[in-house]
Amino acid sequence: MREHLKDFDRLQHILAAIERIERYTSGKSYQDLVADDMMYYAVVKNIEIIGEAANMLTSDFVDLHSETPWKMVRGMRNYIVHEYFQIDDEVVWDVVENNLSELKDQVSRYLRETDWNEWGQTNDNG
Repeated sequence: MREHLKDFDRLQHILAAIERIERYTSGKSYQDLVADDMMYYAVVKNIEIIGEAANMLTSDFVDLHSETPWKMVRGMRNYIVHEYFQIDDEVVWDVVENNLSELKDQVSRYLRETDWNEWGQTNDNG
């Protein structure tokens, strides 16, 4: 059984990973990403962290915030972990360019708008 109280920390981990990716890729292009092994693997690792933290959210939290495509977020982590040697660079860049900004906005809003004292009083039903 997952504890509601840990949802806060997991969302913080997602937000921190997104912010690291933003720092690493600021002013960079797809060509920069694939040319720089260190940046590439730092980005991939942080996408993995995002997916792992999303996977550990309580089902109650995920159900309550269904506008976020949690299944896709978790799926990207699984893709990276299980296909680590065959990751499509263009998929990674697409995530960076087209998905992280919206996820960051949503997670930031959840962190602000959730009454964490109340949320932490119960355990996950799922």
